[in-house]
This record gives sequence, C-alpha cells and structure tokens, in this order.
Amino acid sequence: MEKRDLVRVFARGGVVSPGDLKQILATASEFGNEVIHFGSRQDILFPVSIRSKTILDSTFQAIRTDYDFGGKHYENIVSSYVAADILPATSWLHSDTYLYILDDFDKYRPQLKVNIADPRQTLVPLFTGNLNFVASKQENYWYLYLSLPEFGKKLVCWPALVYTFDVVRTVKALEAVYQDQPNLPVTGLFDQANTRMKANNRPLPGELDLSTVPFPTYEGMNKMAGDKYWLGLYWRNNQYTINFLQALCDLCVQTNIGKISITPWKSFIIKGIAERDKIKFEKLLGKFGINMRHSSLELNWHLPVLDEEALQLKRYLVRTFDQNDISTEGLTFAIKTVPMMLFTSIVIEKNPASKYSDKYELLPTYNVLYCRDFNPNKRDYQTYAKDVLQEDLAPLLMELSRLYYEQLDYEPEVKVTKPAVEQKSLHPVYQCSHCLTVYDQTFGDETAGVSAGVTFEELPQSYVCSLCEAPKKEFVKLHLEKAAH
Repeated sequence: MEKRDLVRVFARGGVVSPGDLKQILATASEFGNEVIHFGSRQDILFPVSIRSKTILDSTFQAIRTDYDFGGKHYENIVSSYVAADILPATSWLHSDTYLYILDDFDKYRPQLKVNIADPRQTLVPLFTGNLNFVASKQENYWYLYLSLPEFGKKLVCWPALVYTFDVVRTVKALEAVYQDQPNLPVTGLFDQANTRMKANNRPLPGELDLSTVPFPTYEGMNKMAGDKYWLGLYWRNNQYTINFLQALCDLCVQTNIGKISITPWKSFIIKGIAERDKIKFEKLLGKFGINMRHSSLELNWHLPVLDEEALQLKRYLVRTFDQNDISTEGLTFAIKTVPMMLFTSIVIEKNPASKYSDKYELLPTYNVLYCRDFNPNKRDYQTYAKDVLQEDLAPLLMELSRLYYEQLDYEPEVKVTKPAVEQKSLHPVYQCSHCLTVYDQTFGDETAGVSAGVTFEELPQSYVCSLCEAPKKEFVKLHLEKAAH
C-alpha cells in the first residue's frame, strides 16, 4: 500500500495515554488492520482501504487527537520526553516541563515541523524539524534553530533564548509571519514575531554544546530511579499487532501507568513500572511471544515506513555484520530509497535507476555517506563511497565502523554516590506563568493569609497570585532541588 494511503495519527511529543491509544487501535481495527506502525516523527500510522474521512473525524474528535490523511496539512510535534528520567538530561528539564509545553499545543496545531529536545540525550534527534527548540543551560530557556526551505541546508539560530512558557506563542507568531513573508531573514522573522507577542526572551549565552554521548540501547526491561523500571519494545518489521497492544494498554491502566512514549526509531517505551508489577509485564510479553533480546545490530536503523526493499537490505547487512562479529554500538544507520529526513550517523542511499534500466537488467547501486564526527546532529554528511553494488556495502560499512571507534573520544559520566546528608531530592513548587512568582508550601503565602504547610492542591480555586493576581490555573508545576538530611 502506498504511503499516501496511510493515516498519520499525531501523538504530540510522542506521548499518548493508554486509553487514547486503545481507541486509536480500535479505529485501525475497524478499517481491517491487524497491525499498526510508528513513524519517525513519533506518530502512529495505519493504512485504510475505505477513504471515509467522516469516520476518522468522529473517532479522533472524541479523543481530542489530531490526524492527517493524504496530504501534509499539519505535523506531529517531536519531543525527547521519551528520554526523560532514563537517559542523561539537562538538570532543570523534567517530564513536567515537556508535558506543560505539549499540553499548551492543544490550543494550536502547527503546520511546520516542531522539535522540542534535550541536547544531552541522543535517542531523539535535535534538528529534524523546521522549528527546533533545544534546551539551554539556563533554567526554562531554549535555543531555537530554524531549518526552513528558504535557508537551504543552513541551520539558523533564533537571535534570543525562548522562555518555556513562550514556546507555543513563539511558534504561532513565527508561523504567521513566515506564511505571509517566507523570504524574510531570521532577524526579520524575529522582529515581526515579537511585535505579535510580548515575549520573555533572554540574550544568547553562546553556541550550543552538542552531546558526544553514543546512541543508547532502548530495548528490554531496565531499572530507573525509585525502584521503578522502564520497558522498551521494538519490532524489526515495524508491524505492531493490535491484539498485543490492546492488552498492553489494559495492563498499563491496571498498574496506574498514564503515558506511553513513542521513539523516532519506530519503537516505544513505557516508564514507571513498579517493581511489584514487573512480573505482570513479563508474563504478558511471554504470553504473546514478544522478543526483547534483539541484537544491538538491529536497533539502530532508520527505514522508510512500509518499504520492503529497504527492510530486505537492512536484513542482509545485519546478517553480514553478525557473521563477521562486527560491533556497531553507538552508531546509527539509515537506508534512503525515497526522499527522507536524515538523522543517523551513516546513510546508505540508493541511486536513481539508470536511463538504460528499461532496456537492460541493471543492478541497483548505492552511495555511502557519513556525518561529520559521526554525530547526526551536525547535519554535515560526507560521501565515503559512490555507485557501489549491494555486495560491497557491508565491507564499506565495516570500514566506517572501525573509523568511528578510532576517532571516538567519549568518556562516560562517572556517577558518584554522595553521603546521605548531601543527597538531593526534587521538591515541587508552583510558578505563576505571568510574573514568575513561586508558591512553595514550605512557606505558604503570608500576603494571602495562607499558612506554611498548605499544599497547592489545598488552595481554594479562588486563590490568585499575590503579585499579579493571575488565577490559580495559570500556575505551572516545577521542581527544585532540595537537600535531604
């Protein structure tokens, strides 16, 4: 089935509740599907045999989920929420921050591709969007990098850092200006966008530091903080059976897990599994015969959706790597048979068919490219070999893997366990999104007559900010580090 026949269901930031996912699965099943697929922008895909937009509209409006069919009117938002709490992270960036921004997009559907990512993780690419928000070291502030057709292949930095609570407003204002005047330089876009909104920008502190952490392993049952576990599941053919996923959604609801996270690698992760519930998930996986022990050679590939040619080539290359005991840990690969966004270390690019192919049976040829320093976030691809046959690909990729390990200059972070008196825990506070006043239950709010110890949830709905009188609903939950003695 051709790609235009796919329904693309948007899971903002790759985050979907088990209940919503189950309804999406039911809709896919109604159209005669037994499996669904995941896309590289953390969306959910399934083909349809009946072009009935009415059925789709009624289903997805009921669960407040956006979708696209046939054309590309809107785009899913990519985020590194999936990596939060399980991979290295910027100190101030927690799950709640992602969820606040993603919830704010409920009021606005972007037409440009938006990425919201932590530069310290490497599971989610930073710059595959048109508007790429990348966390800075300054708390609650983001770099914004523009990748627009008018800029060519150049990645252009927004002239200021963007405040967390201004992200959606910035996207909305920027899109409006860009639609009217797409040929403006970044300074013109910046000036005109800021005339449409009152933004809490900050000056740029310098260039963004790109992470050199190798690509992580994301499959299996893994330990996380607080006696919790996270589960990563991957299918080599990107065909996830609806029956299994429905049972998994039911188990998530039963064990109080409210979020399922989709990765850009056509896999998904469930975080926060309690130790007592770990056996329940393992039993479910066993019941459906789910394999969690794929070779690491298989987990780091990006292929076009429903592309059997690319899948067969990947299988051939993985099999050859395995026979030669080659390690590819830390590297990522893409097979490019159609136009696609690249975000891997190494690319196998199929050449267009020769003009003589209709007269003679010619074997396909490929180009092999690799990114500078093997870091896909640098977006600077160099040609390693051109016009090679399939049988020559594996030896070339093995040469590149050895080159990668020779130049590798990464020293993993050393985690030091501090004495109990120095350990820190996260302390929740609530901040006014207008004037940034903080409500901390440790101190209460003397101005409003609220004594210390009263939680934010216990405050009446009539409570307002003591400085700007913004209503309680305009406060956002944040976390501060608090020493535990």
